[in-house]
Order: sequence, then structure tokens, then C-alpha cells
Amino acid sequence: MCDAFHVPDITARKNADLPHAADYTLAQPYERYTDVDQQTWGTLYARQIALLPERACTEFLDGLQALRLAPDRIPTFTELNERLARTTGWALVAVHGLIPDDVFFEHLSQRRFPVTWWLREPQQLDYLEEPDLFHDLFGHVPLLTNPVFADYLQAYGKGGVKAAHLHALPMLARLYWYTVEFGLIRTPQGLRIFGAGILSSRTESVACLSSPAPQRVPFDLQRIMRTQYNIDRFQDTYFVIDSFDQLFAATAPDFTPYYAQWSGLPEFGASERAPTLEATHG
Repeated sequence: MCDAFHVPDITARKNADLPHAADYTLAQPYERYTDVDQQTWGTLYARQIALLPERACTEFLDGLQALRLAPDRIPTFTELNERLARTTGWALVAVHGLIPDDVFFEHLSQRRFPVTWWLREPQQLDYLEEPDLFHDLFGHVPLLTNPVFADYLQAYGKGGVKAAHLHALPMLARLYWYTVEFGLIRTPQGLRIFGAGILSSRTESVACLSSPAPQRVPFDLQRIMRTQYNIDRFQDTYFVIDSFDQLFAATAPDFTPYYAQWSGLPEFGASERAPTLEATHG
């Protein structure tokens, strides 16, 4: 979704001769995965599986188990869709990479999750400028098996359609960034990760919980929508939810009056220490 990721030459190079439909989807071109791609998937999968049991939230780990991802083979979207259909009714659709915001929101609103079909190169294991198959599939899809999170993401898609007409996409994009991509959750065992951008990253999976550098702030809708974020380094600020029920409830209201109230207020820098703002919601 977020244009912050956009590096068009990567997508163009991977998809030069692959047409897509009007909704930017295509059939997963499984025949294009090479032995190197399969090995890269295996390496990425093994690294994260070794790290995440003590760092990822239970809902994500349960989702991994439900999806039954193979450790040494790129999964087909067809097999995963059969499993998702039995849990929350979501489906994966293959895309070239980043797609227009309005198309992205429409897919989410219909419980379809766009997944980039291509995988990073071996020399890009630790850093990639644009989301790839591993980020989209391993990072995002396991939580789609959780009913509350699945409903939240669909509601986000419906909200995105409305935000586009209200010229409020930058504010809504920050909500996605600080929850779906880089969110933390408080559990009886301590802080755990639920954001896909962290879950698919070996280095940030460690740094987000153990580094003393970032601030970890209780979830605050207004502050999130007014806070800038980093696209080329670890986050300076992580927002922490208490549960997915809290996240869904906080984002269920119509955002239209919030956009009007907050759009003229100053933004917070990504590293700025700012007060909690929930009490100021009008």
C-alpha cells in the first residue's frame, strides 16, 4: 500500500512481461520461482522461526501453525486460500508489487489480501526497498487467521475507500504503518510483535523489543495519525496495543470528524517525545 516503499525499477524488472487484470491481480506465476528462490524462502523462514517464538504474539504463531507453511518451499496461494477460507474467509490475490491505494483498499474491503508474487534476491536477505513475497506472506498472512484482526483489516479497507474521498490518506496510512506493519502488543509474558514489517525482519524482530533507543507508547489514535514514520531505518516510535479487541474498538468509529479536527494540527516527528492525546478526542 504505502507509497513510502515505492521503488518502481524493482517491480518493473520482475514483471516486465506479466500482464495483470484491471484490479491489478494475476495468477501466481509459480513456474517462475527458481531453485535459488526456494532456497531463499527456506533461509528467510528458518531465520524467523528461530527468532519469533519468544517475540511474536500468540495469535501470529497460532496463524503460522494453521497455515502450515512449508519451511523449504514457497507455498501456493491456492493451498493457503483453502485454509484461510475455513478460518476467516479471507483470500490471497497475487499482485506485481505495490498497487494504487484505491485498489488496495477495495481488495481489503472484500477480504482479499494482495501479496507480491516475487521474492527478494539472496543478497537482499536483510534489506529490501519494497515489500516482496516473504514480507507480504510470512509477515501479514498468519494474522488473517485471527477473526478479530481479520475483521479489523477489512474495516480498515472500507475506511480507506472513504478516506480517499476526504483527502485523508496520509493520516490513515499512519494507522496502517504503526499497527499492521510495526505494531506491538502487551501480553502477560511482556511485549510481543504483531506488525508484519517487524515479523519479516531478522534485525528489527530483535531491536524493537530489546533496544533502548526507541520509545514504546500506548496506542493513541490521534497521536498515531499525526506522527511521521521512518521508511529507511528502524522505527523511533512503536505503538503498543493491549489486545486486538482494543484495536478494533478504537478504530471502529467514523473517522470523518477526526480528520477534520486533526488535519490542521502540527505533526509529530518520528522520534519526537509527545504526550498521550487520547483524552483530547472530541
